[in-house]
Amino acid sequence: MSLVKALCGAARLVLGGGAGRTWRHSARTLSQTAPQLETDVNHNENINPIFVNRNPRNLEQMALAVKDRGWSTVWPSRRYYHRLVFRRSQHHISAKVYPRDSHVPVLTCSTQEWAVKKELGSTRCVAACQAVGEVLAQRCLEAGVTHVVYWEIPWVFRSSTVRAFTTAMKDGGVVLNEPRRKYI
Repeated sequence: MSLVKALCGAARLVLGGGAGRTWRHSARTLSQTAPQLETDVNHNENINPIFVNRNPRNLEQMALAVKDRGWSTVWPSRRYYHRLVFRRSQHHISAKVYPRDSHVPVLTCSTQEWAVKKELGSTRCVAACQAVGEVLAQRCLEAGVTHVVYWEIPWVFRSSTVRAFTTAMKDGGVVLNEPRRKYI
């Protein structure tokens, strides 16, 4: 009860009434700034002790993931995230993209597929190589694979079919070499 009387008396003094005294203060002199609430500055910097990487390819795309070097005498080298393999058989052409840690291809395209085969006159010509390159480039971009490594023996690389394939892959938006690994 005494607290209420004290607050009422203080209010009368502020408003200018009570005990014959008049107080003439402007609002500027009586106002106070609101108390600032202290925020936890380090709240955004807290790290969860249990971290699960929901995008395992994130380190590959930033060129920070470890590349398996393999033995120095092995050809082709094992320093890649994705490897492109182009094969020509007696009747068909195929191309596959392999990840670094598996022998199962991630993406494939071949002239044995009906969708590709029905658009071609021959399944072994230069136009077939170009069509396989265009389709595989589109599939790579849809899967998020923008860089692949493509090694070929120099005298094979000079053939017109391989040139048509690599040109179609490059024109499709796939880079045929990978960025150097960043060491941080």
